[in-house]
Amino acid sequence: MSGIVDGLDVLRGVLTAREVASLIERTARWVAPETFRLLPVWYPEHARKRYLYNATWTEVRTNTSRTTKRTVDKLEGNTCANKALTLALAMRQKNRPNWSSCHIWGVDDPRYQQSNDVVADPRFYSCVANMVLLPTPLKAFTDTMPEVKAMLRLCAHNLYGWRCDHKALDETNAALDRWNLWDDYPKSWPRSSGGRMPQGAVPLNPDIEKAAKRRLAAIKRDLEHAGPHYPRESVRAVLDYWKIKL
Repeated sequence: MSGIVDGLDVLRGVLTAREVASLIERTARWVAPETFRLLPVWYPEHARKRYLYNATWTEVRTNTSRTTKRTVDKLEGNTCANKALTLALAMRQKNRPNWSSCHIWGVDDPRYQQSNDVVADPRFYSCVANMVLLPTPLKAFTDTMPEVKAMLRLCAHNLYGWRCDHKALDETNAALDRWNLWDDYPKSWPRSSGGRMPQGAVPLNPDIEKAAKRRLAAIKRDLEHAGPHYPRESVRAVLDYWKIKL
């Protein structure tokens, strides 16, 4: 077979960016701005590709292959980001089948060949303003379509009054300032800071408040009592960045 066409180009021939955005608009679940202000980052001790340790932070966790019997150290993937978003939406992991957490701000690389320095930064990895919950099939659009990413970032920026300032995003943010494809942008999403709430936003409620208090108490406890591998200096830097008081 000759003349293979980029799959995204084929998709764009039958489904416009506006139609994709409409699917996301009608199905996404967003954290409320009040929840973000209550606790911006839920797991400041974790970031993608950091080593995972046991509950007391004294030993690195490992995985042993059943086939090769080889043992390797475990690294954080997306587990704690998932936990953060689940708690901030008053959900439970077992009660959200076929939903996926999507980071909004990150290094754009549809071929997955670059290191994603943004989510490897604990300031932004479990930040609930940097995530949206999507039906799992729709996550592929946010992973690969730049026009969809841009709309999600505009919505998040206007919803939370915050834009990720990681240095890896300087060009991304500059391009976002020039973005003007408002005909594709969902009508129910905010177009300016403090504007309308998007469909699917989950209001702050007592369950979320309790979960946030438990997380803050756990962070304080670990800073005081966790084992030698707990990243105290890094955690304090994250708390300072977000002005989180324990």
